[in-house]
Amino acid sequence: MQPLDWSKSLIFFVTSQSRSAKCGLLKSDFYTDKPTNNLKANFLMTFFDLKNIAFEILSYPISYVELIGTLFGFLSVYFASRANMLTWATGIINEIFLLILFFQVQLYADMFLQVYFFVVTLYGWHNWKQKPEQNSITSTDFKAKIWLLCAITLGTIIAGFLFSNIHLYLPYYFKTEAAYPLADSFVMVLSIIATVLLAQKKIETWYLWIVVDLVCVCLFFKKGIVFLALEYLVFLGLATYGLLNWKKQLNNG
Repeated sequence: MQPLDWSKSLIFFVTSQSRSAKCGLLKSDFYTDKPTNNLKANFLMTFFDLKNIAFEILSYPISYVELIGTLFGFLSVYFASRANMLTWATGIINEIFLLILFFQVQLYADMFLQVYFFVVTLYGWHNWKQKPEQNSITSTDFKAKIWLLCAITLGTIIAGFLFSNIHLYLPYYFKTEAAYPLADSFVMVLSIIATVLLAQKKIETWYLWIVVDLVCVCLFFKKGIVFLALEYLVFLGLATYGLLNWKKQLNNG
């Protein structure tokens, strides 16, 4: 795994924006604040860098970004399997840290997916606050399942093509070619649909999450993100538990 050296460019952007904002200040004020701003930017960039290691397990270095994203991912999926409202709050933290992680390992589809997750998380949080009788676990009908299958197939093809060429479309932002764009896009599309179904408390969400987890385990091992791959292996167990638990609640009415 070779993380992008993105911190220097982002530090330059932050500090240049700071200079622009200070144009109306006195010269002495500008030079007084500059070192402080640089220190803050440096601290943030260092903390979020994959090279900033929290600890090692069996010679595998685990960065703070991967560690925090993984832990809150565990919590979010566990709370979801229990149909607990805390799944959304913990999910937001997970999404922020994974967005930063995926950018650095060139999994761009997964990176953009975190932005979508954030929006749906807000929707799901609001939706689950509704009265229980308006927000019980249900299942989709056969016609809806056919539409979902078509959407997954078409979405994967379109997204796979776009992300395989994103370094050509936006070379300023994506200097490296996407890794495994088709598999990454399949995960993205499946996750998009599964998250909507989760927000609507449709039991089919867990079937989709099981497939996502299986693909992600293989994909992340290939990319060398071992800790995250192991997380998705645990997610596979949690998704299976969630499916069984939701089935029980559905059958009990």
